[in-house]
Amino acid sequence: MSSPALGIHPLVDALADRIRQQWQTLPDLEPLAVDPELEAISGSLDGEDLFIRNELRRCRGLRKLHLETARLGAGLQILHCVFFPDPQYDLPVFGADIVAGRGVVSAAIVDLSPVTGALPEAVTRLLDALPVRQFSQERELPEWGTIFSPYVRFVRPADAAEEEAFIAVVSDFLAALAEACRSAEPQPIDHPDTVRRHQGQLSYCQQQKRNDKTRRVLEKAFNPEWADRYIEDLLFDDPLPLA
Repeated sequence: MSSPALGIHPLVDALADRIRQQWQTLPDLEPLAVDPELEAISGSLDGEDLFIRNELRRCRGLRKLHLETARLGAGLQILHCVFFPDPQYDLPVFGADIVAGRGVVSAAIVDLSPVTGALPEAVTRLLDALPVRQFSQERELPEWGTIFSPYVRFVRPADAAEEEAFIAVVSDFLAALAEACRSAEPQPIDHPDTVRRHQGQLSYCQQQKRNDKTRRVLEKAFNPEWADRYIEDLLFDDPLPLA
């Protein structure tokens, strides 16, 4: 699926590889089971072949690392990546998405998003120390984008240099997250802060599910029931109830 012969935009391919490289730096990384029916998916949309690949991991402090790459025909390519924290740890949600088609990247976004009102101070310090990378075309956040932090980058890379700069931003954010994972200490499952983070992650998932564009595409390519299952069980599954 990542072969250039299949028409994958170089930024999608390069960023997927970089994410796979960098999750190896996370503490206690291990595989996370994915339903075989959802690991490699084939469908059809408007007469074009649709392919989706899903990869899952988990590590200390993060309950699920999800990397999705998708291709529709020879045109549209999508990368979707979310790392969900274990609510017992004071850690943010990592998210990165790319939408590309026919040689052009229309959208590239990355963030470490708070699950409560603000990012942990340790994460803020790490992000403040990062180099500021410039892009010529900043994009406006969607109306459901209240979940994002002040550090979110939502851009339309104008050329190969800006595509490389976006990969560097994602690398910076992942390095900050890895450091935060290594130093964070878990709190008891019934601690008020754990409960707040659990509720905050539920809210994050609910806001992401408001992106009707994703649902419409999946419903059209497959069916409404399948789309609901994919979104609810894989893309934005709620954290398990606190025992």
